[in-house]
Amino acid sequence: MSNSPLWSPSEAQVAKSNLTAFMQEVQRSFGVPAQDYAALWEWSVRRPDQFWPAVWTFCDVRAHRPWNEVLVDSDRMPGAKWFRGARLNFAENLLRHRDERPAIVFWNEEGRQRSSTYAELYQHVARVSAVLRDWDIGPGDRIAALMPNIPETVVAMLAAASVGATFSSCSPDFGVTGVLDRFGQIEPRVMFVADRYKYGGKWFPLRQRTQQILEQMPTVRHIVEVPYDAGDISSDALAGAHRYQEMLERDDEECQFTALPFDHPLYVLYSSGTTGVPKCIVHGAGGTLLQHQKEHVLHTDLTRSDRLFYFTTCGWMMWNWLVSALATGATIVLYDGAPTYPHPGVLFDMADAEGITVFGTSAKYLAAIEKAGVTPAKTHHLGPLRAILSTGSPLSAEGFDFVYEKIKGDLCLASISGGTDIVSCFALGNPIGPVWRGELQVLGLGMDVAVLDEQGTSVVGHKGELVCRSTFPCMPVGFWNDPNGEKYRAAYFERFENVWCHGDYAELTDHGGMIIYGRSDAVLNPGGVRIGTAEIYRPVEQLPEVVESLVVGQDWNDDVRLVLFVRLRDDLSLDIGLIDRIKNQIRSHASPRHVPAKVIQITDVPRTRSGKIVELAVRDVIHGRPVQRLDALANPEALDQFRDLPELNG
Repeated sequence: MSNSPLWSPSEAQVAKSNLTAFMQEVQRSFGVPAQDYAALWEWSVRRPDQFWPAVWTFCDVRAHRPWNEVLVDSDRMPGAKWFRGARLNFAENLLRHRDERPAIVFWNEEGRQRSSTYAELYQHVARVSAVLRDWDIGPGDRIAALMPNIPETVVAMLAAASVGATFSSCSPDFGVTGVLDRFGQIEPRVMFVADRYKYGGKWFPLRQRTQQILEQMPTVRHIVEVPYDAGDISSDALAGAHRYQEMLERDDEECQFTALPFDHPLYVLYSSGTTGVPKCIVHGAGGTLLQHQKEHVLHTDLTRSDRLFYFTTCGWMMWNWLVSALATGATIVLYDGAPTYPHPGVLFDMADAEGITVFGTSAKYLAAIEKAGVTPAKTHHLGPLRAILSTGSPLSAEGFDFVYEKIKGDLCLASISGGTDIVSCFALGNPIGPVWRGELQVLGLGMDVAVLDEQGTSVVGHKGELVCRSTFPCMPVGFWNDPNGEKYRAAYFERFENVWCHGDYAELTDHGGMIIYGRSDAVLNPGGVRIGTAEIYRPVEQLPEVVESLVVGQDWNDDVRLVLFVRLRDDLSLDIGLIDRIKNQIRSHASPRHVPAKVIQITDVPRTRSGKIVELAVRDVIHGRPVQRLDALANPEALDQFRDLPELNG
């Protein structure tokens, strides 16, 4: 590890930062000697009853009614209650600015498509939400969106939030089964759908797939079809659907914002579906808002003059994170399509053209453009760019080098980590601190994060389980259809009592930062996209040739690639034709991201004595690591076929 940081902020940058202003306010209001980040973090986790109200005030969270109590049952995880008595509306906070400054700029593979001012965004939300009220949609109802990353998806979410409905989105590249596995559980009453989307230079129509989905979701009472091209006014539309353009033709000028409790369900996000259908994670409006405001204003230093971009789809929690930045008054930039089409540097073309100041992406993307020979430092100006954010999978030390050598030397590179589970981050950037090679800069303010060894002892400088030892406002409200909270507790609180165990394998550093080594469970994570094994098993094993299958992630070129092992009928051998059929089956029923890099035939699938497939044992074997507890396997000899497979070397 280097003895000097890759980057440090200037004195001027530190002085004018939001974080410095916040520390000064904390010192004035609470007498806390928070003169550096470490002291501020220590106070934030020891006095959450002071810290989170301070964030509320500093970020000017709008509420219809203040809270009676900041934190009730603080020693319960889960079970603590935040800001009891407060009433607010998430959409109202994101729409606090209603002027002519740009709110959303939208690009796709063909370049800039359109932009909306804050005044226009507010007007569109007012009109769409008025229609929802006419349909008697409100608290307790779910609104689903099978949509690309276009401005209309943001409008749909804000309209849902304004009336108090719970919003859930899914990217349009998911197949019928993948969508039903998600939306089918929450039984939406309204569904927004695009007519088509574009990826890799090709248009993909959605109406036929949408019709198949709707046939199996009888709870949907209203379908809104949204044209990908805003100017498309053709009469052709999905049968029985309302047209989005007609919703905008109303004359409603004012948006009504329903006042709701702090923990009112705002979003349903989805787990990876490792052992079955994805878990439906319910996130509250107040916790999501307060956490995102903290991360945007303090950790990312956003102001109204910023232009924030994050490459994401509407099926990843980074979309929710990006959209929340509207509360700061900054401009958010949406991109829909392949990030390297029509050429690998297209996102930097956009960054130059739009004057993007904060550029968010994944470690996989940075590795891909490095291999493609992209050198933005030579080909682009990038003058306004002051920060790059990277998440999805751990950014390698070499990835840090690439950013500073080939993209831009003077910026804050913030490798951040959290997840769908908390719709935010446990570790992230610090605009007033140094960047060390290979490290996430800091633990999030108000997040009592630690790394525990197998005995549950907190360790620094050693690998272990990433945990959070105290409650925080953006903990999920719960899981859908989990009335007693059993699934929720099992997901995070069984490993260590009254401690959130996140499932990441991590290490705290002497610099106060963190290194993430990947997931500590069997969740697949190619390119930072969380994929559950069950989402692959289901479509594959529908093929008559396949008896059963097993999928693992193989470490490959500073990333993870999917390797699918299949046991075929006894009279069959794997050939190119069958491999193509398997990949096409996965692509059509799950998504292109689920398609494995390798498909390999095996003769038996190793299992525990209770019949469970042991993906982790296979993953250890193919990486040359010893397998623990062989006595727990019903057929340990089945592991031998995975050793030294030549197919895994290329």
